[in-house]
Amino acid sequence: MQRSRPSSLPGSRLGFRPGFRLVVAAVTVTAVLAGGVASATRSAPERVGHFLTDERGRTLVLHGFNTASSAKGTPDGLPELTEADVEREYRDMGTNFVRFLLQWRAVEPSPGVYDTKYLDKVAERVRWYAKRGYHVLLDMHQDLWGNHITPTGQAGNGAPAWATHLDGLPVATDHWTWELYYLEPGVIRAFDHFWNTTGEHPELMDHYAAAWKAVAARFKDEPAVIGYDLMNEPWGGSVQGAAFESGPLAELYRRCVAQIRSVDRDGWIFLEPQAVGVNWGLPSALPPIEDPSRRIALAPHVYPLPLDLGGGYEGEAREWTDRTLGWWRDNVLRLAERMDAPVVLGEFGLDMTRPGASEVVERILDLTDEMGIGRAYWSRDPGSWGPYSESGTAGPLVGVMARPYPRAIGGVPTRVDWDPAARALTVEFEANGSGPTEVYLPADDFPRGGRASTGPASWDAGRRVLTVPTASSGKVRLVITPA
Repeated sequence: MQRSRPSSLPGSRLGFRPGFRLVVAAVTVTAVLAGGVASATRSAPERVGHFLTDERGRTLVLHGFNTASSAKGTPDGLPELTEADVEREYRDMGTNFVRFLLQWRAVEPSPGVYDTKYLDKVAERVRWYAKRGYHVLLDMHQDLWGNHITPTGQAGNGAPAWATHLDGLPVATDHWTWELYYLEPGVIRAFDHFWNTTGEHPELMDHYAAAWKAVAARFKDEPAVIGYDLMNEPWGGSVQGAAFESGPLAELYRRCVAQIRSVDRDGWIFLEPQAVGVNWGLPSALPPIEDPSRRIALAPHVYPLPLDLGGGYEGEAREWTDRTLGWWRDNVLRLAERMDAPVVLGEFGLDMTRPGASEVVERILDLTDEMGIGRAYWSRDPGSWGPYSESGTAGPLVGVMARPYPRAIGGVPTRVDWDPAARALTVEFEANGSGPTEVYLPADDFPRGGRASTGPASWDAGRRVLTVPTASSGKVRLVITPA
């Protein structure tokens, strides 16, 4: 999302934004009218029923960052990142996952023309991650449609100029919060043209899907690329709620799946529900999308409103945040069950200087473990939202994200639980003969590595990974404690 964009952008997520309450009210009404509340009355599963797996069939637990918000404003559409930054991230926090931002404007600068030099530069950065054992999710990012919704490019990212049709409608720039740009007539019209609500630009969705084909063709043979996140936080313009998710959004996803599958049969394809409402815990009406490879996954986001409005995790805001996370959990698990899909939390985050910030990040990490889903924090950029300051000093987020977790599990997990007081990581699963279980152990809690309750295990001090031999079948209860 647009969070942690430079402070020169009006309404960036650096402070309290009372104007956003207008969006809250409008979308809450939309969700109710769409009948979403009825779907929320069904009981939710305890955990997801499907998981991402590696080439051996082991369940993957993905833990990492979005990289990076800076890609939205750079001329070449690439994040401000070096290979040394990737190395430091792994050394400090042991992450194994990155949701890497792409820009449609950089992929397809002219209609039907794809910038191979840009894709080569993306591939270079993918290799930085691949050398360290990361899984890379390529995310076609947008906020507010694109950089050309205003003459100065001060808001928005994603779409190229040639795909931006405002029809002369205004886009005011004096907003308390960046989300209110979504309600500007020009921005709504740009989205309506893309979704072909106007009937005047039916070619735009096909261009977008073909751009994904170009990306997939370039990365289909890159083992580190786990898949493709089709659109960041979709917005329906003048069409909202269930009508948007089951209509234009589902149609875009079908076209993108068809184009990607024409060149890549194996990559996971990640779908996002509409952002407004779903990010705050409301249910989604996204329908199942057919895929001949049966490799559809979900990448919803969560931003509880009290925190999204700039508050801290305290008092009434704490109660509302916890309630929101409960709604979000149940509705995402219902969606995953309906879609028959694994889940990765594509974005979550907040200003780490706010009261209780570290606690709420820990709460969400625990929640994703309980649900059996991966996660990517927003974002890797320096600043109060990220792990490092502008000067490169490690912030409180580093300590929170540097926690033990099973990177790969030799079976189907039924429980993952980190108890920091006891310094014990418990992993329970049904072994399936896919291979050993690999566990990352941070230095603070496991200075000399770890020991496994199931017997001898090998310790790689350089990678800080404990490899535990796993039975070929049966129930396994693995408890890792400090050596």
